Amino acid sequence: QVRLVESGGGLVQAGNSLRLSCAASGRTLSAYVMGWFRQAPGKEREFVAVASWSGSATYYSDSVKGRFTISRDNDKNTLYLQMNSLKPEDTAAYYCAAGMKFYTSRSYSQGDFDFWGQGTSVTVSS
Repeated sequence: QVRLVESGGGLVQAGNSLRLSCAASGRTLSAYVMGWFRQAPGKEREFVAVASWSGSATYYSDSVKGRFTISRDNDKNTLYLQMNSLKPEDTAAYYCAAGMKFYTSRSYSQGDFDFWGQGTSVTVSS
């Protein structure tokens, strides 16, 4: 079992950048496919990005493709989400998740992941 703790959220103006981190403990990060999801107030949790076990392969939702970059440092047991050109519609609680499935043929659902962090809040002002 792995424990995940997100950090790096905050308030930022539109057009600026923010980097989220997700620190893993209890089991090595390299054992898992890692992903980011987000949940805006009043909306369902949605997939953002995923990285394969080594991080060599990634997949993004259309809404963040070209603006967000997922990466991982397995030696540091940490997952990252670099968010550039932020928009007000990116405002949400962001969650990292660990699972065992990786594919790029379709988007992910919450059921594809087994372990979740508690989330970190991102607010983008216009």
